Amino acid sequence: MNCPLEGCHPEPARPAGRLVEGSGVFSHVRRIVLFLMFGLIIYSCKEESKKVIKTEPITFKKEGELSIFKSEKDSLLVTIDIEIAESEYETETGLMYRKSMKTNRGMLFISPTVRMHNFYMKNTEFALDLIFIKADSTIGSFQENAQPLDEKSLSSQVPVQFVLEVNAGLSEKWQLEVGDRVEFHKN
Repeated sequence: MNCPLEGCHPEPARPAGRLVEGSGVFSHVRRIVLFLMFGLIIYSCKEESKKVIKTEPITFKKEGELSIFKSEKDSLLVTIDIEIAESEYETETGLMYRKSMKTNRGMLFISPTVRMHNFYMKNTEFALDLIFIKADSTIGSFQENAQPLDEKSLSSQVPVQFVLEVNAGLSEKWQLEVGDRVEFHKN
C-alpha cells in the first residue's frame, strides 16, 4: 500500500483474537495469570501440618522419707518426702524437664561409691540447693541457689555418697550446717 506521506508506515493488521501488550484485555489476563502463579507458589510452599506429640509431665513419685537432724542437739529440723535416683538413667536425668517441686519434697541421689561428685543444672528449670551427704550420713557440704539451666559444674568439695536436691533457699531456711545428720528410708 502506498502512503501519500513519505515516511508513513501503516500499522500492521492485528489478527483477530490476539492480545496485544498494553491493551486493557492483555493487562487483565496478565494480572490473573500472576495471581494464579502467586497462589500456586503459596500453596506449594505451605508446610505440612505438623504432628503434635503430647508428652506427659514428669511427676513426683514418693519413694521414701528423709529427716535432717541438728548435729549438736540431735533435734529434728525437717522431714520431707523423697524420690530416689539410683539407676544410671535416674542419676543422669534427676530433676531435668520438671517445672517445679513442692517444698516438702526432694530428690535423693544414691551412689554405690564414696567419691567427689559434680552436678550441673542442665535442663533443670527451677533453682535448687544441693546438699552433699557423706557415707556416715552427715552433711559434708552444700551448694545453695544453683541456677536453672546453668551448665557450670557444682562440686561436692568432699567425697560423698549421697546428694539431696531441694528447692533453692531451703538450706538457709532450715539453717543447715556441715555435720548435721541425715536419715532416710525407702518405702
